Amino acid sequence: MKEVVPLAKARDEAIFGAKAVGLGDAIRQGLPVPPGFALSGAIVEAVAARQERVTGKVAKSIGSLEVPLAVRSSCVDEDGASASFAGQHLTLLNVATLDDVTPALREIWWSANSDSAITYRQRVGLFSRPNVGVVVQTLLDPDVAGVLFTRNPVNGADERVIEASWGLGEAVVAGRVIPDNYRVDRSGSVLERTPGVKKIAIRSAPEGGTIDQEVSSELVERSCLDDDMLRRLNELAGRCEQIYGNDRDVEWAFADGKLFLLQCRAMTRSVRSISATPPPVAPPAETLARVGLFADLHRREVEQISRMFKERRFAAGETIAKEGAGGASFFVIESGEASVSIGGRVRATLGPGDHFGEIALIDEGARSATITAASDLVCYGLTLWDFRPLVQRNAMIGWKLLQTLAKRLRAAQSD
Repeated sequence: MKEVVPLAKARDEAIFGAKAVGLGDAIRQGLPVPPGFALSGAIVEAVAARQERVTGKVAKSIGSLEVPLAVRSSCVDEDGASASFAGQHLTLLNVATLDDVTPALREIWWSANSDSAITYRQRVGLFSRPNVGVVVQTLLDPDVAGVLFTRNPVNGADERVIEASWGLGEAVVAGRVIPDNYRVDRSGSVLERTPGVKKIAIRSAPEGGTIDQEVSSELVERSCLDDDMLRRLNELAGRCEQIYGNDRDVEWAFADGKLFLLQCRAMTRSVRSISATPPPVAPPAETLARVGLFADLHRREVEQISRMFKERRFAAGETIAKEGAGGASFFVIESGEASVSIGGRVRATLGPGDHFGEIALIDEGARSATITAASDLVCYGLTLWDFRPLVQRNAMIGWKLLQTLAKRLRAAQSD
């Protein structure tokens, strides 16, 4: 089984995730889907782990796609009928070049291993290692986009509910505008039209990522969709139900007069979009060697452990860990500074070589402090799924953890 395949060949949800396989089903059924590829969870994790051979393989495999690109998570258990990770896992729009795909994949991998995603997994009983498949597609430049529910999500009525806005559909799914709202019965008759207030359109930025573009005053409350477009959306809804089953949440877009299907899933909420981040600048082995937790280990052991870490970057002011939230990762700082606060009071400042997050990973409890990036921050993280086996295999690391916890307990008692 190949780890990177055209969407039309994505058939195994256990490898590529439901989103990729769903789009593959749509293509095989003749529905209009932008061209793209499905990446397996194993290949995405290898990219996140900075395996250069794999990174080159991915770039070569998807090289036929026209840029810019949309890069979307497709975790194996991402959007089922009983649980949706919408809002947890990332969609990155307008990834400008093939070189930018690598950092985009790393960000998406981390989104599935973030504190919020892990907390959600605990809450819905899916507390297992995420298998983070990804879909990479050519990004459309739509005139109009939005969402369509094949059944009214509010009252359960057997009718289509369509929300639409100008530009990329993120304006609708992220709640950035009051979208136009339409109710259409199964025969295609329009039951209700309610113009929205669409003051911005999200567009692709020249340098990558997206920008908010002000909508001209005459378009703010003008209906985005005419009768023909509503007819075509109703037909798309019917085809999606034939292929996927009833009660579907469909993301769609009109570009150059053509209707495209972007996603079809059980009724869920939105995913968020961020700009791709730069590639890593240094391997973590040298950083780990300076960490007290690993100070007494042999160099060879440190290098072995370093290969388990994955880089993550945070912008100044970004919250890395929140007091009371579920813990997902143990971090070591490569560069930059972070502040530590408990109960709203700043207790410490962390810098290169410092680490945080090990307590919540040991007891699976809530984070004991809030960590905020005081400057742009480069960290290396080890997830819960790798952290515990590491400690169980290495008594020296376990001993160092006990010493660290003892020091923190003394410090807390002296406050």
